[in-house]
Formats: sequence, C-alpha cells, structure tokens
Amino acid sequence: MFSGLVDSVGTIDHVAESEAGREFRIACGYDDLAEGESIAVNGACLTVRAHGAGWFIVAAVSTTVGRTTTGAWRVGQRVNLERALRLGDRLGGHMVLGHVDGVARVRGVESQGDARLVDLALPPGLAEFMVPQGSLTVDGVSLTVNALPAPDVVQVSLIEYTIRHTTLGGLREGDEVHVEADVIGKYVQRLMASAGTQSL
Repeated sequence: MFSGLVDSVGTIDHVAESEAGREFRIACGYDDLAEGESIAVNGACLTVRAHGAGWFIVAAVSTTVGRTTTGAWRVGQRVNLERALRLGDRLGGHMVLGHVDGVARVRGVESQGDARLVDLALPPGLAEFMVPQGSLTVDGVSLTVNALPAPDVVQVSLIEYTIRHTTLGGLREGDEVHVEADVIGKYVQRLMASAGTQSL
C-alpha cells in the first residue's frame, strides 16, 4: 500500500523486452532497495527485479501494459516514485493501492492565482467515484478533487510544492496520466451493488 506522497522522481535510462515483460531500468536516489519490494512508478505498483546504487529494474507484464501508459514509456522520461508504506509510517495522503484504474487525458491546464488547475477527461466508469474534495491519485500523486466541471471530467488543483516535487508540473493538454480512484469509494459501490443498488 502507498499514500500517494511521491518521495522521489526517477528517470528511465533503459527499456527492453524480456521474459518478464516490458522492462525498465530507472535511475533514482534510492540506495537501499531490496529485490522483490514494491514501488509505485507513476502510480503503478511494480516489483523490483534487480537494483544497485542509484538504480533499479522493474517489468510491466502485458496486462499492466494494456491498462497503463507503460507501453509508451521511453528512455529519458521522468517518473514519480514512492516506496511501499511500512507499519507505523505517517499516512499523509490517502490509501493508494498502486492498481491503476485507467488512463485519463489532460483536457486543459490553467493557472489561477497560486494554483494550477488541471482538467482530466476520465475513462468510462470512473466519474461515479469522483466526489468534490474527495481523493484521487494521478500518476501516483495523491490529489484532492477540486471540481467536476463536466460529465466524465474531473479537475484537480496543483500546489507549488507538488509542481516542484513531481512530474505533474510538466503536464500539458493531450498528455495521458494514470488515475486510481479512492479505494473506499470502490468498496462502497461494490457493497451497494450487491445490495441491489446500481451506483452511488
């Protein structure tokens, strides 16, 4: 499990196809990783296959490639990183599983005062989980739903710290990002559906 608080930004320095899937070597600031540990890479939970001082290797299987943007990742791309939570860690964001629900497209970016507003066109089926002032994960970053400006569109507001410490500051119209809805909302909807209620 993760919190959506990115603790490092890495750079992909090698991409290859292997028996494990589409493989990425990522240069980073970590020097104490363990083989088999989980890392959220742009919000997708991946397993460390190998590592060294300042780098690690993960692989995305075909299922992951089909549900995420990993098939388009290239050498030189910067990615948000977060190591899995340990028991006793502060949960400063929200509960994030690293299970990407879909890919959203940036519909617009606008500066407003000291914030940067980003509108995201959501993939089908996700809008029903969006609640104003609720939680959403975008490329691994825990964000607050600022508004719901149109059907299937969610707006998030990026603060200056997030712009400086994650890759989200570089978002432009047309970019694609991973989105993960709040897991609590997904469980509530599932329970309601089992009770005969179709949606929230």
